[in-house]
Amino acid sequence: MSFQTGLSGLNASSRSLDVIGNNIANANTTGMKASRTEFSDLVAASLGAAKSVNAGLGVMVAAVSQQFSQGSITTTGNNLDVAINGGGFFQLKQPDDTLAYTRDGSFKLDKDGFLKTNGNANVMGYPTDATGKATSSTLEKLQLPTNSPIGASQTTQINAAFNLDARAKAAADVTPPTPITTYGTSLVAYDSQGVEVPVTLNFVKTGPSQANGVLVDTWDVYDNATLAAGTAALTANASISATNVANYESDIKNTALNKTNDALDVTNDAANTANGTTLPTYALGTLARLPTYTVTGLSPAAGVLPPATPLNPTGAQFQMVFDANGKLTSPTGTNTLTLTSPNPAVGTNGKFDVKLDVSKATQYGTSFAVSDLTQDGYTAGDLTGMSIGDDGVISARYSNGQTQSKGKLVLADFRNTQGLMPLGGNAWSATLASGEAVQGSPGTGKFGALRSGALEDSNVDLTTELVNMMTAQRAYQANAQTIKTQDQVMSTLVNLR
Repeated sequence: MSFQTGLSGLNASSRSLDVIGNNIANANTTGMKASRTEFSDLVAASLGAAKSVNAGLGVMVAAVSQQFSQGSITTTGNNLDVAINGGGFFQLKQPDDTLAYTRDGSFKLDKDGFLKTNGNANVMGYPTDATGKATSSTLEKLQLPTNSPIGASQTTQINAAFNLDARAKAAADVTPPTPITTYGTSLVAYDSQGVEVPVTLNFVKTGPSQANGVLVDTWDVYDNATLAAGTAALTANASISATNVANYESDIKNTALNKTNDALDVTNDAANTANGTTLPTYALGTLARLPTYTVTGLSPAAGVLPPATPLNPTGAQFQMVFDANGKLTSPTGTNTLTLTSPNPAVGTNGKFDVKLDVSKATQYGTSFAVSDLTQDGYTAGDLTGMSIGDDGVISARYSNGQTQSKGKLVLADFRNTQGLMPLGGNAWSATLASGEAVQGSPGTGKFGALRSGALEDSNVDLTTELVNMMTAQRAYQANAQTIKTQDQVMSTLVNLR
């Protein structure tokens, strides 16, 4: 009996040494998860016995359990290397079309642009639109556009955010008039063939005015096409504004003179009556006076007059209106700009429309400044690089400065990761014990975040494994010693005379 007990110990210790040796051998294997040997004892039992008086039959290996603890993350600098920091597995389709799961994110691209592992398994994920939003919930083999440049895209909208100086005077009320280019900015748009179209935006203050009884400030917006017309209008309106000021001052003088004449008429009427002279009297208030200039929205004492007419409203693209708090009240949406491309083959004789959004414009008492100026067009571009975000979205970078999403990595997890079956090649397959895979996006719920340009190291602790190896070795030697001792006992019995 002791021979069998010792032999079971030898077998169990040998199996433990196999597991330890496998751990040590894979100490540098990416995504490797260490295993440990778990033992259970063997006991003989008799039917109906209340207790066993046997010493036991030895030991057996109950299980070899994998330890799915987090491994260290090492930076590699390769953008297609991905590490999982937390729970989850990458999903693979093996060459035989079976599904597998791995923690090894050392991915490669094949000649057709498919994302694959070193074992030639396809990496699975969701297709996305250019912004990274998933367009399907069905897993697909991820394929990246390694040989596909992107075409040009025409500008459809320009977004501008800026502050106009509330301290500025109306352009036509300054001598000489404030140049139309004083407050302006520029950017480059693109036509449908990717040809650059320079766009200049200039803002001209037309002065305060009344809007439903409320004093507001107005600014006209000019672009490339209306710049010359706006400059001519500014010069003309400056002349009109100067004339209005002169007329206003003349009206004030004439009004005062008329009042003086009225008083003189009353005095003369009284003197004529006293002298008994009958003369035609001048009725007070019927004296023909010069028409006075009416200043809308401003006190005459302010000494500032708006132009007699708007600053060429047909020349400006549109007008912006700001309230007393510096907030834009009009327009509230987008406005249309007509751009002219140097390429007459696009649009209508080279002309095409874009939307201009100035809803974030303000008018405060600080210097003119542009905080944001963007447009959505671009010229054609070639692929220059790729990267994978923390959320699993794969982005392609192009030579025209554009970045577009080309797919998304999706993670899988299981109720019982201990139930996964190792397949080799750093992969596992699902079993009845593990349960079905549950899919999710990286960084959400129980799924870990991704680290691009990094890999997860093996979670094998060499120090621990070496200590375990010495322990297993001693156990093996001890079990061998029990067999040797039993052999000596048997020899003693045999040699009895």
